[in-house]
Amino acid sequence: MKLSLGPVLFYWDKEHMGRFYSDMAGLPLDVIYLGETVCSKRRTFSLDQWLGLARELKACSPAQIVLSSLTLIEAGSELSSLRRLCDNGELLVEANDMGAVQLLIERKLPFVGGPALNLYNGHALVQLLDAGMVRWVPPVECSRGLIADVLEQVRELGRPLPEVEIFAYGHLPLAYSARCFTARAENRPKDDCQFCCINYPDGMALTSQEGQALFTLNGIQTMSADVTNLLADYSGLVSCGADLLRLSPRAEGMVEVVKAFDQVRQGGMPPLCVDGCNGYWHGQAGMLRVEEVGLC
Repeated sequence: MKLSLGPVLFYWDKEHMGRFYSDMAGLPLDVIYLGETVCSKRRTFSLDQWLGLARELKACSPAQIVLSSLTLIEAGSELSSLRRLCDNGELLVEANDMGAVQLLIERKLPFVGGPALNLYNGHALVQLLDAGMVRWVPPVECSRGLIADVLEQVRELGRPLPEVEIFAYGHLPLAYSARCFTARAENRPKDDCQFCCINYPDGMALTSQEGQALFTLNGIQTMSADVTNLLADYSGLVSCGADLLRLSPRAEGMVEVVKAFDQVRQGGMPPLCVDGCNGYWHGQAGMLRVEEVGLC
């Protein structure tokens, strides 16, 4: 089993970002994703700076470096930036939008199918496999059973399986909108948000009127309130056909998270349960921790 570090989904300043990747470079990661996937206004790094960081990481880490594309394309300038990203000439691209898929197909380039592509069946998967997809990251709400069924459909259609990468740790990215919820919460228009996302390095917590944690707001992205953590489900991840486990960055504590997953994949005993939610993985409501309600 390989471990991947997903793209940073939050807005951090250059100092924080540089410190984070410096910490990650020495860890047992097999794949590291770089790039902005949420909001085009977040410009901690330009494309050239992301590529420069990729070269630095290659020099000190054996991990494969992948560039992740924006998830929601809304303007001509964003499409132009997407073309430049697909034409980077150095790195594999994770396509998080069908526009990115089309550009990569036109260039006859291999690509990673990101979780926002919403691929839920073997027929859809085969279409993209034939077009050059080499790795599939299922949508975060997919259960172990659904993923296994999709892979079985691919086998029945006579195609070789892609690498399968499961979102195994982090706030789940659930939805995207043209509106910026963080700016709205601070009574700012989206066009003059003053980059207020930077004040929330792990997103803004959203609770119900009764005080129940519901979501995490991250600019135009709505995320799960709790962090999903599938470390206790390691044996199920192996049996469903997972090749990689994606660990999504958080502002603090990622060194310990990577080490915990690495220890289990090296043969350590998985914990009986962990903090966080894992309902989707078991085909239940995503916010549940199924161990607590006796569903597994």
